[in-house]
Amino acid sequence: MATKHVRSNDGATGDIRTGMGGWVFPPWRGVFYPEGLVQKRELEYASQKVGAIEINGTYYRAPDASTYEKWAAQTPEGFIFSVKAPRLIVQARSLAGTGQRVRSFLDGAAALGARLGPLLWQFMPTRRFDPDDIAAFLDLLPEKHGGVALRHAIEVRHESFMDERWLELARERGVATVFTDSPKYPSLADLTGPFVYARLMRSVSSETHGYPAAELKKWAERARTWAEGGDPAELPHTGAVQRDGAPKDVFIYFISAAKERNPAAAVALARHVGNA
Repeated sequence: MATKHVRSNDGATGDIRTGMGGWVFPPWRGVFYPEGLVQKRELEYASQKVGAIEINGTYYRAPDASTYEKWAAQTPEGFIFSVKAPRLIVQARSLAGTGQRVRSFLDGAAALGARLGPLLWQFMPTRRFDPDDIAAFLDLLPEKHGGVALRHAIEVRHESFMDERWLELARERGVATVFTDSPKYPSLADLTGPFVYARLMRSVSSETHGYPAAELKKWAERARTWAEGGDPAELPHTGAVQRDGAPKDVFIYFISAAKERNPAAAVALARHVGNA
């Protein structure tokens, strides 16, 4: 079985988890999934090969608690789901007015219990940095819901967020800024929360593992740096590089691009991290 994630035993570093977006994708059948594996067992299989999966379907429709419970039951102890928040929330004209929608979404997601990882709040490319509205929205995101501890990651896609005021606000509220490595949108590697959330979007079909081995090794080095409380200076920053030395859990997802290669990239990166 592949290394699913690297767990710190002494508290000196955070856990490092790699994964991909979703688990239902027909081109993965016979490539990532064995021939003949029935679809209803794909989540069970995937959760034994990677340490985390980002659920993207919740962006379009938030399921009820029973669906989350069913997903959790198909995965091993220690597995983590990240959950993308519904577009009905993040596309609202006024984010400050989405309190009831946020609570309804959390009612379902909290049913994952110990398997609930960071919640991903992905803003539209047209969402500009409005300090007042954004601050009011962040105030709607609780530290706990239904007795379950919550972690929040914000993905910004408009260049106006490349602003020291955003970094200050995010740090005050304890939310992570997603590093996207996107070829289309601004990429901010600035550390603003107590964990690191990266979405890598440059896999290519011609590489069996999505990325050349040298690039995966480089990402493994960055993952370890983050986990140890460092801040890779070569990545794009809006503010000063932060090295507080505090161990941080790290979540790295391979998203989009050559989607058919993303599971292999996640497994390969976990091996690079684990073999260090």
